[in-house]
Amino acid sequence: MAPKALIPFLVAMMLLTGVCNTLLTKYQDNQCVRDCDNPNPKERQMFEQPVIQTAQMFVGEMGCWLVVGAVTLYRRYGRGSPAPEENGYHAANTSDSVEAGDDDGASILSHTPTNPAARPLIPKDEGRLPLTGWKISLLSLPAICDILGTTLMNVGLLFVAASIYQMTRGALVLFVGLFSVIFLKRKLQLFQWFALVTVVFGVGIVGLAGAIYQDHKAAPSSANVAREALALVVREARTPEAVRTIIGILLIAGAQIFTASQFVLEESIMEKYSLEPLRVVGWEGIFGFSVTLLGMIVLHHAIGRTDAGKYGYFDMVEGWREITQYPAIGWSSLAIMISIGGFNFFGLSVTRTVSATSRSTIDTCRTLFIWMASLALGWETFKWLQVLGFALLVYGTFLFNGLVQPPLKQCIAARVDVLLPEEPIEHA
Repeated sequence: MAPKALIPFLVAMMLLTGVCNTLLTKYQDNQCVRDCDNPNPKERQMFEQPVIQTAQMFVGEMGCWLVVGAVTLYRRYGRGSPAPEENGYHAANTSDSVEAGDDDGASILSHTPTNPAARPLIPKDEGRLPLTGWKISLLSLPAICDILGTTLMNVGLLFVAASIYQMTRGALVLFVGLFSVIFLKRKLQLFQWFALVTVVFGVGIVGLAGAIYQDHKAAPSSANVAREALALVVREARTPEAVRTIIGILLIAGAQIFTASQFVLEESIMEKYSLEPLRVVGWEGIFGFSVTLLGMIVLHHAIGRTDAGKYGYFDMVEGWREITQYPAIGWSSLAIMISIGGFNFFGLSVTRTVSATSRSTIDTCRTLFIWMASLALGWETFKWLQVLGFALLVYGTFLFNGLVQPPLKQCIAARVDVLLPEEPIEHA
């Protein structure tokens, strides 16, 4: 286990890289790429390439192989001792204290990536098979869910402020809880169902705040494809900004279905097979990038090259031109890749050195920092109703994970199964 003095650094870096993921993506969305001299800001065309942003995320995930390689070299040559078993699969320590005497060299790579709170430590030779050979292709299934979820969230981020985007992602706990009950046969306590309802109300209030209080700063001009899609939904709307916000929130909330499916698939695979979590992230990065790149090529020839698809989400040539010709977009793309890889690395480290529930708590604080940064940068305006929604989201998440006492004593359970994913592969 890492020294206690290192824990504040790991927590700070996890928060920093996590906040950077969302803010850098929104920064890209705010970059003008066409008609930038138009006196009407709404006529200027911004960078809107959610599919390319999804590919950026997978490149960042593939960067985890650099960490795997560095740790392997350290194990082999840094200590002068043979490398430990690489496929050993151990659940994370879910206690709030750091046990002395734990091995600090392999801790980052020796814990479960999804929800170990309800499971005891299971060594390699007690039921789990090594995930090798063709079986590694099973990780392509959660990678495909990751592609769909991330792309939908990137589209939704085009229409809403960064803080609303992050808050709406709180709906993930709802779908993870439901899918865990349906597919993984988990059992939820009464207070956990209450927590899920609270999260739904919180997301609803956040959406209501965005719809009532129009925030022109948060929604710059939309691409032709986006405007046409909105026009089909409501042609005579008097409040297009409100409609745009609602659509964005629905896209982000709906994306959590695919993200929850990703986590459930990951857990189902890792209950049967063993593989280091960083390797899981790395392999999903490879599969995800390969499928995304193939999809980009097909969609570019099918849609992007047409008159209707020109400058749209699937115009691969235009997206590459914008990244290479606009330094702000190019450098932010590189920064996003680094921050995503860093978030996964520091997130894994925090879970192992502190606890599962503590990491969920710390990650929830990320929303607050994103909100504060967005206000400071002038990307949005302050809304009191949004504060209420955020408070409900935080309370529901904490209650679901057993971090706060349930409102009724009879709801208190002696043992709480933490169903929230602990090391999610981070979306931009």
